[in-house]
Amino acid sequence: MNQLPEVIRNIERVSAEVVQQAATFQAAILADVAGRRGTMHARVAPVHARMKLAGPAFTVEVRPGDNLMIHAAIALAQPGDILVIDGKGDQTAALMGTLMLSACKQRKLGGVVVDGAIRDKLELLELDFPVFSAGFNPAGPTKFVPGRLNHPITAGGATVNPGDLVVGDADGVVVIERAKAPAMMALATKKVADEAARLDAIGRGDTAAKWLPAALRAAGVLAEGEAL
Repeated sequence: MNQLPEVIRNIERVSAEVVQQAATFQAAILADVAGRRGTMHARVAPVHARMKLAGPAFTVEVRPGDNLMIHAAIALAQPGDILVIDGKGDQTAALMGTLMLSACKQRKLGGVVVDGAIRDKLELLELDFPVFSAGFNPAGPTKFVPGRLNHPITAGGATVNPGDLVVGDADGVVVIERAKAPAMMALATKKVADEAARLDAIGRGDTAAKWLPAALRAAGVLAEGEAL
């Protein structure tokens, strides 16, 4: 009987071309065109609001407070990969700090997303490497509990499969399925253009939302023929 290995080394990644395009869009734009799904809980936030990342997910599952498999992931991940770590939202011990994240930067990974705590915040602000986490804690982790690499995980409430597109910015993190990601780029381009046109109209004094009266009538707030 063949058993799926705990460590999967070879995965199919979202293409570099799609990653390059996705990096030009806000996470909010991509979340909207993807059907307002795939976003992580707001607890998973950037260490600094200016941090941004985009790349294929290299998924890591750990037991709360143990970072053994994250060390393995750093050794196996490819340049540009985003480590997405299911730390179960635990914030009682840091899963990563300056040493590990410096190694990630040295190996040219695209960033790290941790649904768990990290530490060394001030040093990370100077590292110039994008890191998103659920919080900070000075306590160190253990390093002996087995976990999984490149299996489907849940991080921040979002399902993440290996190779999926991960984009993060000041608003948070959005995950788009690898197969779905290419089609989202054209939709995102159109949405950016539509929003630019709307902002231009607002700047000229047209602040009324054209869809609002119909939505209010559908909700029963306004009677048919009634206006605000």
